[in-house]
Amino acid sequence: MSLAGRSDGRLDSEASRVATRTHIRFRPLPDAGTTREVEEHPIPRWARRPRRSPARRERRNGLVVAASIGASLALVAVLVVKWDELERGVTGAPLAVVALAVALQVLALVSRSEAWYTCVRASGGSVSRRRLYRASGMGGLGSQLNTQLGAAARIFALRRSAPDETPAVPALIAAELPILVVEAALAAIASVTLIGPLGLPWWFPIAAVAAVAAVTVGLRSRAVAKIRWLGQGLAVARTPAGGARVVAFVLVAVFSQIARNWLMLHAVGVDASVFDATAVLIAVVTLSQLPFGLSVGAAASVLILGPQGVAAAAAAGVLLTATGTMGSLSFAAWATLDLLLGEGRAARLVSKQLPSLRPAVGAPWAALGALPAQRRLSIERSYFGGLSHFQITRVLGVA
Repeated sequence: MSLAGRSDGRLDSEASRVATRTHIRFRPLPDAGTTREVEEHPIPRWARRPRRSPARRERRNGLVVAASIGASLALVAVLVVKWDELERGVTGAPLAVVALAVALQVLALVSRSEAWYTCVRASGGSVSRRRLYRASGMGGLGSQLNTQLGAAARIFALRRSAPDETPAVPALIAAELPILVVEAALAAIASVTLIGPLGLPWWFPIAAVAAVAAVTVGLRSRAVAKIRWLGQGLAVARTPAGGARVVAFVLVAVFSQIARNWLMLHAVGVDASVFDATAVLIAVVTLSQLPFGLSVGAAASVLILGPQGVAAAAAAGVLLTATGTMGSLSFAAWATLDLLLGEGRAARLVSKQLPSLRPAVGAPWAALGALPAQRRLSIERSYFGGLSHFQITRVLGVA
């Protein structure tokens, strides 16, 4: 398809309508002046971004924030009445159990970082594991407030530290999708644990698994592969070994979180099963999409286990938030310390090499001074305007 451009270089209205539905690559033709060739790659309807007015978007965001703040205030109002029970539950947890919960949180963060490393390397990145772990440590800290904030911090830190060794930002965002799909599949399978606490219909897990399966099939379609940044980010799904690594490390991260939930629930005296701990994890992940902040752990625990005692469930949620924050802080502290020590080692290496470079700088002048007098004078007149090598080395400071 060929379209003639206007004299001011803008396409006409027909080409603009085509551009909204296609990926366009412009290439000047050899003998056509301003004529350009437009190559079309149709975008599937589900991948097109719907147009929303700014006022509607702001109104929706305002309602979400208001609902989250209202729920947090209602939870605080309930817990104030039962403050003594809440305090006994939080302070009564054994320190050894709390330390083990923090270690499980660190294990979950490291496992998810390894899954992300596999996705980024498969999408064309050459960044080292150490540098990617540093960026992941910063993102883990942001995830304690909001999931989207953590992902944005992680991608920003990685691009800032290794801009030439990582794919572009859209491809990095797409590289998160394989991990999210695996986590969504596990949550859909385990959503059977939500039927009792939340009163969901029996067919909800089946619908959730079907929805995740449909998304997986859509992401593996040929139409998606034609979108360059999306296909690049999903490259790990096309290799059996890479996909298996992602699934394995995500499983380690999820089971670590379930074990941490179970420990904290029992530490405050809640007789919870592994299925209850799994339901709390699903609730935490779901509510973390909203701006609940650090109250998400307490809100999720009360939502799932409130009938067994609001104060005990809230105490378990507070411990979940505390151990998660301490684990994320530990991972972020390692990333910061490793960055500082790494730069210090580099500086020491350069300082060690500088003394050995100085004799090399003065070596040509020493060789010039060792020449016979007549030959040395001839070189000095020809190349240095008659200045002697003593004068030159004194001015340059390499004597």
